[in-house]
Parts: sequence; structure tokens; C-alpha cells
Amino acid sequence: MAIPKIKSKDIMDALKYIDDNGVPFHNQSTKYELVMENGRKYPPKYVIAVADHLANGTDISVEGFNAVEAKNFLQGQGFDIQTKQEKFELTITADGVTSTDKRFTMSNLFLGDNYKPLEAYFRRANGEIIKRSYSKGERRNSNQTMPRIACQIFEKQISGLSVEEKEAFPICKYNTGSEMICGIFSSVDEFKKHRNTIEYLTYAYDNGRMFVIYCWNIFSTIIFVQECLKRFGENGDQFVLIYREKEEVEAVQEETEITVQEELVQKFKGYRNPYSSMLIESKNIIFRGAPGTGKSYLAKEIAADIISDGYFDDYTLLSDEQRKQVEFVQFHPSYDYTDFVEGLRPKINDDGSMGFELQDGVFKRFVARARKNYEDSQKSREEIAKEVSANTMIEEYLDNLDLDSKEAAMQTLSGHKFYITSYDERHINVSIPDNETVDKLSISRDNIRKMIESGKKFSKVKDLTEFFGKKFGTQGYSYELPVFHAIQAKKSRKYSSVADAVELKKYIFIIDEINRGEISKIFGELFFAIDPGYRGRAGEVSTQYANLHEDPDDKFYIPDNVYIIGTMNDIDRSVDSFDFAMRRRFRFVELRADDHLEMLASLDNDELEAEAIRRMNALNREIVNVEELNENYQIGAAYFLKLKTLDFDQLWTDYLQPLLQEYIQGMYDEKGIMDKFAKAYGYKKPDEEISDETV
Repeated sequence: MAIPKIKSKDIMDALKYIDDNGVPFHNQSTKYELVMENGRKYPPKYVIAVADHLANGTDISVEGFNAVEAKNFLQGQGFDIQTKQEKFELTITADGVTSTDKRFTMSNLFLGDNYKPLEAYFRRANGEIIKRSYSKGERRNSNQTMPRIACQIFEKQISGLSVEEKEAFPICKYNTGSEMICGIFSSVDEFKKHRNTIEYLTYAYDNGRMFVIYCWNIFSTIIFVQECLKRFGENGDQFVLIYREKEEVEAVQEETEITVQEELVQKFKGYRNPYSSMLIESKNIIFRGAPGTGKSYLAKEIAADIISDGYFDDYTLLSDEQRKQVEFVQFHPSYDYTDFVEGLRPKINDDGSMGFELQDGVFKRFVARARKNYEDSQKSREEIAKEVSANTMIEEYLDNLDLDSKEAAMQTLSGHKFYITSYDERHINVSIPDNETVDKLSISRDNIRKMIESGKKFSKVKDLTEFFGKKFGTQGYSYELPVFHAIQAKKSRKYSSVADAVELKKYIFIIDEINRGEISKIFGELFFAIDPGYRGRAGEVSTQYANLHEDPDDKFYIPDNVYIIGTMNDIDRSVDSFDFAMRRRFRFVELRADDHLEMLASLDNDELEAEAIRRMNALNREIVNVEELNENYQIGAAYFLKLKTLDFDQLWTDYLQPLLQEYIQGMYDEKGIMDKFAKAYGYKKPDEEISDETV
């Protein structure tokens, strides 16, 4: 697609032509307007089509270029282009469906792909308005909001339908030639027996029961909602949907998210561990329970299960490359934002003086790996080939430099001499001896790569400012430009233009004892970004040290392929102070003491395993008999893995006894309680054993 060859004079002639002849209805603009100083407004695509007709004698046609191209061209010619912000109102009654958007038609509900919902509600005949009672974690004003309101209003009537009536209930018919999609199902599995797709919504009710129906774009459930009114509503009842047209960036982003979600969920039914599927669905999980229930062991098992796509769940079998998809940290009271996200760290300068530099924390580094994979997986083979070629050019140039010789000397356009002193994966470090203010600088390899990939010629710093979409240039641009020219001049061969597509991978971040850290101090503004409902650019934030970044406008976000597992002991005193904002962002799963006895199979001794389980169960029964204790204080199987190197008595005296004494400290008759614990476990003091032998 390309804009025809026209000049500013042709555009002015077109505006006069439109003033005289008007704009046909089908050529009215829905997204952009060309606005003149006198307040007159014109549709950009039609303006260009008319200008082409007047200048080149072609038919007036808006085919061959899109609205964004028309907008960009006219803005480049100095015209004021504004985005229209028009809202539409769709009204559904038992008798019909109408919209203030004249393009709407029930014969083409595929048009719903182009719109974004702003609000939905039910209006009774008496004027009462009912809105959605959102459940925890439910996204506000989504494509699923209106049908969920219908389920909310008519829940009792829908649940009262027979199975046959539910399966025959009409949901969607996109156009006159397509099938009628029918069915209200009781589970996702039942739904997928009829339609194997992720295009569905769930509505939970009555303690675990649910309705599952087809749902995709904003118009896909109009027929379902109208059928509810016909069967269950009163005369005059209506549903109202307020919506607007999607921006280009929203449409592209939504399409990308859909592709990613399909790719991420397509294989999760094949995992070995049921908790793996739970993590994929929820994004963030915290395992809570008594000490020794195997929470950390389970977290690593899940990571191995997911990353190997269900091939194995033994963490030790992961390859070095696969382990880059997992990170493990343990929180503690002194852990903070600088450890986790980013912060200033001391460094020794080349001259021996002490300075500070901004360094990424463990979580930010991990997310950077996941984000690169996520973004690369969305690229075409051609884009990847360009990136690989550019990186190879840069690497070969730098590797062939003799950093200790004058060969590395370069010069900016303004005549400042500088030298490349070192480089790493992200930066090229330069020395500027004649600059008394700033004699050292790190420039971006990524910027140089993008310049090479573009295939464009850059002759002045202003070209870089425009290329990177900035209002003002940076000091780095002055040095990146000559480095770019030097790399291009040293290009010695033709680089490969073939590359494999990048597979979208899953990345698992494990936080052990998550409740022991001061959560708000560690996560800071990332509270928002880790929310499962705000993954991707919808949840991007500026970090605390953004003003020190190479690009202060660059935002941090957590991509959809990142999953977080936390673990916490229920009896830890810090549980009570665990941040409530954090609680809303995690799914909490309780692990009981006897939930993961299978880990004891690693003892490789059936008799020892059976005896360990017997003693553990006996001890745990005695623990819950203590009035002030409960199941949260029971002993988990992980403690008994120490039997690989200890005997049962050593396990008691060195590990279990001190822990249990801590539990009952301050209680009445501590000695009596401990004696009962020891008896249940099967421990006898040495003097008791001697006494038994002499009897």
C-alpha cells in the first residue's frame, strides 16, 4: 500500500472540491479528521483520494492505503490531524437491537473485532439500572461483562433449564451464512467437547457451579443476551452497551495477546503435576502450609514440569539453557528493592576512585530474559535474520578492535576525539579525553543494532533523534553515530538472511519464604505490574531509578510468559503482616503435612519410608490434640528426607524436638506435652532404654 503522488496544492484543491460537493456517507471518517484553522473537518483518506483524482485523473478511491498511512502523510505535509473520540450506544431489547453507530448490523457481528467496550448495564422497565458485581480478579468492562450481567440477572432461570434446553440455547450467529453457536455448559471440559477453543467465558455461581458459553468479540453474545430477555425478561427490559472504536495500537496488541495466550495454554493439559496447570491459569501462586510440607521442593518440581513441557519434573534434569528460565530467591528482613529490582551499587573506577553505577536486581534481570524471548517470538523470520546479522556485524567489529592501540580512536561530527575502551552485551564504553566534564560514556549497542537493521543512512545526529522518535537528542547519539559508520565501513562480507523462528518459552520465578521480606519495600511500584490482569504493556510502570536509565521514557513491564511461585509457612509470625495488596495478586494454595508423601520415595528404602510415614502421622495426631495448636503446626515429610544421613533419634533431637519446643513455649505443662510428642514419635531417652534393659 502506498500514498499516491500528490502535492500540498493538490490537497488544498481537494478540500475546496469537498466543500463544494460534500463527502459520500461511505467515505465518512471513523478514526481521524483533518482539521483546518476555520474549524472545518475532513476525512483524511477521502481527501487524499480526491487529491489523487484531481492531480492524476484517477477514479476517487480510498483503496490502496489505510487510515494510518493517510494520517502520517498529511501530518508530514503540515496539516493538523486529530483522532476522533466518538462513543456509541447499543441497546438490546427482546424485540430488536439498535446502535447509534450507523455501521452496526446484526448480519455482520464480526465487526465487533474492531470495537472496545466502555460500559455495560441492565436497565429494567421501571428505570432501575443494574451493573456487574465483579468477582475477585475479574477484568472491568471487557467483552465478557455484558453476558456476565445477563447471567447475574437471570442466574436462577438459566440454572433451572434442563440439560437439553441449555445445550440448545442460542449464543451467537456472526452472519447470515454462518452456523448458530449454541450451548450453556457446566464446565470448560464440557464446552470443549462441543467447541475446542479458548473463545469462552465462565460464570461461577452457587459454591463452585458454573455456566460456560461461547464469547469472543464485543458483539459475539448479543444473541445470547437477547434470548435471555425473550425468555426471562419483562416487557421494557433492556441491556445497554457503550463502546468505541479500537485504536490501531490496541488492535495490534490484542491480536498479539490472543496469539500468545493460545500458545501458552495449548499444552498445559499435558503436565505431570496438577499444580502446574494451576500456575499457568493463575500466573501467580503462593503455597502455604506447615513447615516441611515440601513447598520449595514442589515449586522446583513445577518449574521443571512446565519448562520440560511435562517430559519430567526433576529439577536436576534441566539443562543449563533450561535453567535460565528459572530463578530462585529467598526473602529475608534485610532484602530490599535494590536487590530485587534495581539500585545503585559501588564500583571501582579505572583511576582507582570509588563510584556508583545503576545495576539491575535479580527480578529485573530475569524479566529481561523473559521479555526478550516474548518479543522475539512475535517477530518474523526476516526480522530475526536482520537482528542476528546486525549483532554479528557489531560483534565482529568489536572483536577485531585492538583496544590498546590508536586504531580504536574515533571522532564525532563536532570534532571530539574518543576511544572505545571496553564493551559488554549491552554497552560500548568510550573514553573522551578532551571533555573535562564527562570523560567517560556508555553508549547503547541496542541503538546501533536498530540503526543497522533499518538499512537507513544516518548523516547527522538529528537523523537519530527522528529515527528513535525523540523530541531531543542525547549525548550518546553523538558517539553512536560515528561507531555506526565505523561498523558499516568495516563490513567485510554478506551476512546470512536466514534465521529460525523463536519459540515462546515460559519463565518461572520462585520466591521462597515470601512473607519474611517487607513486601512493599521489595516490590515498590511493581505491585501493579505483577497483577495477572495487567501483564504486558497494560501494566508498564516507571521504576524508581528511571531518570538514570539510558532511555528515561522506557517502561518496565512483566510479559505474559512469566509465572511467579511464592512459598510461606503458616506459623511464621510475619504471615499476619503480609501485605493485603499482595494477597489480591496471588492464588493461595494450602499444602497439608501429608499432601506430598511421595517425596519420601527418594529415601530408596521401602521399610525406612514406611516407618517415616508411620512416625510422622503419629506425631501429627498428637500435635493437633494440643488445645493451642492446629494442623498448621504439623510436621511435613520434607523433614524426614534427612533420614538419608541421620537416624530417627538424631532427627528428633537435632531438628524436631527444638522446633516443637518453640511451638509450646509458654504453655502449661510444657514437659508433659513434649513427653507425649516424644512417645508418639517413638523416641526414648538413653536412660529410659537402659532402664528397660535392666527390667
